[in-house]
Amino acid sequence: MSDVATVLKTAGQTYAEQAGIKLRDQPRPLWQLLVLANLLSARINSDVAVAAARELFAAGGDTPKGMARLSWQDRVDALGRGHYVRYDESTSSRLGECAELILGEYGGDMRKVAEEAGRDPKRLRQALQRFKGIGETGADIFCREAQEVWPWLRPYFDKRALSGAGRVHLPRDPGKLARLTKPDDLAHLAAALVRISRDTKLAHKADT
Repeated sequence: MSDVATVLKTAGQTYAEQAGIKLRDQPRPLWQLLVLANLLSARINSDVAVAAARELFAAGGDTPKGMARLSWQDRVDALGRGHYVRYDESTSSRLGECAELILGEYGGDMRKVAEEAGRDPKRLRQALQRFKGIGETGADIFCREAQEVWPWLRPYFDKRALSGAGRVHLPRDPGKLARLTKPDDLAHLAAALVRISRDTKLAHKADT
């Protein structure tokens, strides 16, 4: 069995951290996480999705109001600078619609989405899928990362993370995995396992 400390050291950066998001239980970073989950949902390299998120935030899309203020072309241009070119036009439209939804129904605050879902992981996943571009994969991405600041989501290991656990001979059971590290490290462990599931060399490094 692989050592969890080695797994965390090898690949334990969350995708939010990579995108420069200082995740807190606050409206702005939670919105940024929703944007990142939307971008990561597409069939595109995760590094490209992260780069695109950074460009959108730098352009002013780091809050729902900021994203809504950006023109469709502004968003397309920001995505292009991040090399997110395959899905740039459709993604620009989706992000605009996401901003309008959260502003119109939740006052720009993702915490209200969680409250409406009764802080129930299953109901939250369903609520997240109301946002254009967020399907089951995007909901999993959001919840995996959000468990860092929303303890009621813990432990959150989706199929992709559990697949990574199998590659490095760790338990493929969320409860057993959670017992191998501190609660505050669960988001990092989930991110590490997702990275490992996608990268054979990383998996080998983490399993030695």
